[in-house]
Amino acid sequence: MKKLVLIAVVALVSFAANAQAKIVFKSDTIDYGEISKGSDGIRVFEFTNTGDAPLIISDVKSSCGCTVPKKPDGPVAPGASSTVQVKYDTNRVGPIRKTVTVYSNADEPIKALKIKGEVLADDKSVLEKSE
Repeated sequence: MKKLVLIAVVALVSFAANAQAKIVFKSDTIDYGEISKGSDGIRVFEFTNTGDAPLIISDVKSSCGCTVPKKPDGPVAPGASSTVQVKYDTNRVGPIRKTVTVYSNADEPIKALKIKGEVLADDKSVLEKSE
């Protein structure tokens, strides 16, 4: 009887150890395109937890202070979707090439996401063709 209980406990522990969260992003790059200075800089990265354990995003960091990421508030259940919000400071004119790094308990614990685009100066129009 003791052997049967021991086998059951070992099987349960090994099954629990195999449970893993998996984060799958709809896209790992957001292209702002050409946007006007001072326009809305908020975008979202959509993702789904395709694993069989709750996904916990512990931290989200950007490569500079001009980009402010926001992680989901709580765990994301298996099969559920959520977003990582990114706010870029569009008062900075010029090209956008930034990295947002997501830290989680997923099978890939560190995931790099990219944002790109260009913020145009006040004297240029988004409708103007660039040369």
